[in-house]
Amino acid sequence: MSDRPRKVDPLNQLRQRKYEAGHGDAEAFERQHAKGKLTARERVSRLVDRNSFEEIDLFARHQDGVPGDGVVTGMAKIDGRDVMLFSHDASVVGGSLGEVFAGKVIKVMDLALSNRIPIIGINDSGGARIQEGVVSLAGYAEIFWRNVESSGLIPQLSLILGPCTGGAVYSPAITDFTFMVHGVGYMFITGPEVVRVTTGEDVTFDSLGGAEVHNVRSGVAHFLAETEDECFAQVRKLFKFIPQSCDEPPLAVEATDDAERAAPGLATIIPDNPKEPYDIKDVIGMVVDNGEFFEVQPFYAMNIVIGFAYLDGKPVGVVANQPKVMAGALDINASDKAARFVRFCDAFNIPLVTFVDVPGFLPGTAQEYGGIIRHGAKLLYAFSEATVPKLTVITRKAYGGAYCVMCSKHIRADFNVAWPTAEIAVMGPEGAVNILYRRELARGAAQRSDLVSDYTERYANPYIAAERGYIDDVIEPDRTRGELIRALRIAMRKERRRSPRWHGNIPL
Repeated sequence: MSDRPRKVDPLNQLRQRKYEAGHGDAEAFERQHAKGKLTARERVSRLVDRNSFEEIDLFARHQDGVPGDGVVTGMAKIDGRDVMLFSHDASVVGGSLGEVFAGKVIKVMDLALSNRIPIIGINDSGGARIQEGVVSLAGYAEIFWRNVESSGLIPQLSLILGPCTGGAVYSPAITDFTFMVHGVGYMFITGPEVVRVTTGEDVTFDSLGGAEVHNVRSGVAHFLAETEDECFAQVRKLFKFIPQSCDEPPLAVEATDDAERAAPGLATIIPDNPKEPYDIKDVIGMVVDNGEFFEVQPFYAMNIVIGFAYLDGKPVGVVANQPKVMAGALDINASDKAARFVRFCDAFNIPLVTFVDVPGFLPGTAQEYGGIIRHGAKLLYAFSEATVPKLTVITRKAYGGAYCVMCSKHIRADFNVAWPTAEIAVMGPEGAVNILYRRELARGAAQRSDLVSDYTERYANPYIAAERGYIDDVIEPDRTRGELIRALRIAMRKERRRSPRWHGNIPL
C-alpha cells in the first residue's frame, strides 16, 4: 500500500471552496434574518433575473479575514439587461468597509463605467472599518470619485437596506435614485448618541434618518417601500424607463394605447372657480399610455409631481404643478426636486412633458431667507439646459416668473400649447388690480369685482400669448394626448448638440 498522500481533485476543491465562501457564517445569517433583513446574496438573487448573477472576487479576503470581506460583487441581468452590482454583507465584520472591500466595489464600478451599464449598490454597512484607519477613508473617497465620474454617463441606483452612516452616505447622495425600506434602512451623518451629546436632542435611529424622514422631510430618498421585495420591484419598474447609458435611447415598447384617443374627462376637470383645486395626476393619467404613471418622490414637495410614463410607447419624464398642494406654487423643495429630475432625464435622453398650473413662487420670509431665488433658479437652469424634446401644456394658471421657469417657449421648449382655461399673465387678477387701480380703489371710484372681471377677460387668458407665438396653439383639452404624441414624434428627430464648455455653473 502506497504512503503517498492522496491527490486532491482540483475540481472538487474548487467547488468546496466556493461553497464555503458563499455560505459564510450560518449564525450571522440567522441574526440578519432575525432583524427582518435578507442576506447579501439573497438580496441580489431576488433583485435580478433568475440565475443571472455572476459573482466577482468571491475569494478576496483581507489578511486572515473571511472570503468576501464584507461585500458581494458581480454582474447580472434585470429584464435581460446587463447591470453591475455590489451588496454589503453585514454578516462579515458588520459589513464595514476596509481596503479589500473597497477594492471589490471599485472594480465593479470601473467595469460598469467602461462598459456603459448601470450600477446598483445595496447598502447595509457599519461604515468605515476602524481598525484600518485612513485606508478605509481612502476607500470611501475612491468610491465617491467614481460616483462623480459616472454621473450622467450611466444610471446609478442606491438601495438602503440597513445602516448607511457617516461618510458612507455620500455615495448614495451622488447616485441618481435612492430606495429605502421602512424600519430597515436609515441614513445620517452623525448618529443619535453624537447628536445627544453635542446638541442635547434625544432622537432614535428612525426619527433621525429613517426611510420616512428621507422620503417625506429631507428629500434625500426617492422611493419608500414596506419590504425589501417591494423595493426590488420598484427598482425593476424604474429600469423599464431608463437606458443603459447616456449613449443609448431609452427602450421603447409597442404602443398598445390609441395615439388619437380622446379624453373627454379633461374638458371638465378644471373647476369653474379658479381658486378650487384639482388633482394634476388625474390629468397625467388621462394623457399617458394606459393611464400608467410611475411617480418619483411621491411624498416629498408634493406641490410638484415628477415621474415616468410612456407616450406612444416611448418613455417620457413628467413634471407637473400640483394644484391640490399649496395651489401648485413653487417653493424651495419643489424647485430642487424638479430640477434634479429634469437634469436626469436630459442626461439620459428621456423627453420631458410639463403640465403647468402655477400661481407663482411661494411668498414669505421663510422662503426668501432660505434662498428661494437661488433654488428657483436651479429649475430655470435645468429646463434651459435640457436639450431633449420638451413639450409643455398650460392647463390653468401660469403667472409671473413661474411661467418662464416651467419650460416656457422662451427657454426653448419645442412645443407649447394651452387649454382655453389657461391664464397667462404677470400676476393673478386680484394682485394686478391692487397695483393697477390702487388710487381708484382708495377713492372708491371703482368696484373691485368689476375691475377683476375686466382684467381677467383682457389679460388672464391664453390668446395674447398665442398671438405672439409664445404658445403654438390653444387646444381642446380632450385632444391633449394626440397633440403631444404628434409633437413628440417630430421632436425626437431634432439634433442635440453638446456644449463646448466644460460645464455651466448651476446655482447650487
